[in-house]
Amino acid sequence: MLKDRLYYADSYCKSFTTNILKEAQDPDSNYYVVLENTAFYPTGGGQPHDTGTLNGIQVLNVEEVENEIRHTLAESLGSANQVEGVIDWERRFDHMQQHAGQHILSAAFVELLGFPTVSFHLGREIVSIDLDVEEVSPEQLNAVEKLANDIILENRQIEIKWVTEDELHHYPLRKQLAVTDEIRLVIIPDYDYNGCGGTHPSSTGQARMLKILSTEKHRGKVRVHFVCGGRVLQQLQRKNLELAVTSRLLSAPDGGVAEAVQKLLETNHSLEKSLADAQEALLVFEAKALLDQRDQGIVKALFTGRTVQQLQKLARLLVAESDDILVLLVAENNDRLQFVATRGTSVQMSMKQVSSAILPLIKGKGGGNDMFVQGGGERLVSAEQLLTVMEESCNKDWVT
Repeated sequence: MLKDRLYYADSYCKSFTTNILKEAQDPDSNYYVVLENTAFYPTGGGQPHDTGTLNGIQVLNVEEVENEIRHTLAESLGSANQVEGVIDWERRFDHMQQHAGQHILSAAFVELLGFPTVSFHLGREIVSIDLDVEEVSPEQLNAVEKLANDIILENRQIEIKWVTEDELHHYPLRKQLAVTDEIRLVIIPDYDYNGCGGTHPSSTGQARMLKILSTEKHRGKVRVHFVCGGRVLQQLQRKNLELAVTSRLLSAPDGGVAEAVQKLLETNHSLEKSLADAQEALLVFEAKALLDQRDQGIVKALFTGRTVQQLQKLARLLVAESDDILVLLVAENNDRLQFVATRGTSVQMSMKQVSSAILPLIKGKGGGNDMFVQGGGERLVSAEQLLTVMEESCNKDWVT
């Protein structure tokens, strides 16, 4: 029976001795054993499996497959008939803290706001629940977090009861159960009644503390990220270190980091605007220089490391200065070639003939209209060759 499994009989069981029922290899040639009984919790219900050792050999995974709990090992147990199992207690107790915190938090969302939890994930560093709502306000999160920590501070007992389906009506369950046989209830009296197959501490106080870290929208629901117990201290230490480093970099006290960052952002925005203005002025100067170098009404140029956006802006500046020119620009960027071709308003030709001529040469893609085309592709020819083909594709009698 489920309730006879050691991890259910005593969540605080750290070591045990039992018989080996089966040793085999899975399809990936990993060794696994099935035991007469086990204190290793198998992955399930949003909670990861336990780790530890069997006869000193590392347990890599524990999962229930075809009604048997398989303990995947780093190597074979050899001819042993019995094993001594040792649970990684730090990992187990962390999972117990997080899972208890999830029950407390989910119940707080229901009690205060009527928001049900629809899924739960216990990650390596952060825990999350998904709420069946579209939005949660900061004020609501603060209220829920306070209630959850009040329940933890009260150190209420966490009770485990095995009941039948006929007995369920005695308990105000938070949500409907999917199982009908060997029903396991996790109960925080006068607060939360929930069917659950995970491991939990014996009292809420052992969860120590709960902190909501952030929320995000996920598939039409709100995902709440949080931590409990020792993970709260880990998060505090990590964030305190980040704050200290940032404080030193900004030469600002811890309490003045936000103000210093705001000033830095404002300065950066001002510098970016000044740089954009300078680049714009340089493009205007460059456009005038290129116009002076036009050859029979064609302005052409090669560049290295220019973006297609820069080519577009330069081309538009050129035709704005003179409406009777053709502009042919090519840029090399690593292993790619990009181009822009445009014409002044008094020129009678379609620039599509330019892109049609060169795109096959570079296995490229492009778009545009009769006045302006752009595109890019692989550097299968040199930039000089591409520019030559662009020029040759133009009708020599195009100028009006």
